[in-house]
Amino acid sequence: MTLSLCSLLIFITFTLGCRSPADQPAEQTAKSRTADARATNAAGALPQASGQFDYYLLTLSWSPEYCHGHPNAAQCDGEHPGFVVHGLWPQNNDGRWPSHCSTEAGLPNPTTMLDIMPDPRLIAHEWTTHGTCTGLTASQYFHTIRAAYDRIRIPDELRHPTQIRRSSAAAIKQMFVDANPKFSTDDIAISCHNRYLAGVSFCLSKSLQPIACQSMRDCDARSTIVPAMR
Repeated sequence: MTLSLCSLLIFITFTLGCRSPADQPAEQTAKSRTADARATNAAGALPQASGQFDYYLLTLSWSPEYCHGHPNAAQCDGEHPGFVVHGLWPQNNDGRWPSHCSTEAGLPNPTTMLDIMPDPRLIAHEWTTHGTCTGLTASQYFHTIRAAYDRIRIPDELRHPTQIRRSSAAAIKQMFVDANPKFSTDDIAISCHNRYLAGVSFCLSKSLQPIACQSMRDCDARSTIVPAMR
């Protein structure tokens, strides 16, 4: 995802910081919900056949941080206050990934995903850019996203924090491991924007089992700020 349209825009947000202007282009707005946890790789997205990849990366974005700079965005309506799904991305162990593998049509009724992916533009983009490379139909892909999301338990400390808290990326990882004993810290990556928590990613096998992340990096801030929910 590093130099695909999705990841390029995410890395732009690393440069601009966590308080991006609300009037960014629609595509950048949709894709800057969370910093990309993968290491920079000049090879970028790969032209390869659908279904040829090594594992999935399930990425959840943290709404309080995103909505600070985008109060009018679809996910900032007050009904999605915590973690929401950013995407389920096919990955390769060498740090590269496939993208835009076909022109197959997406979901006929994307509203069925709005409870966990509260932006129709994001839903369409995720299918076009990533879902088409999974070897699944659109219905199967979004069913897989929901199944992956349902396997993750959000730590109690992050369900509805009412005060700003500061934690290291390692400590936030450990919260998720404690809440999800099947995962290890090697299976999770934390992302941030200028020291603010932006999201958390989970590496999963094609059967949605935890798997060690490859070519990934965490937020390197010594203290990560977790914005409170309003």
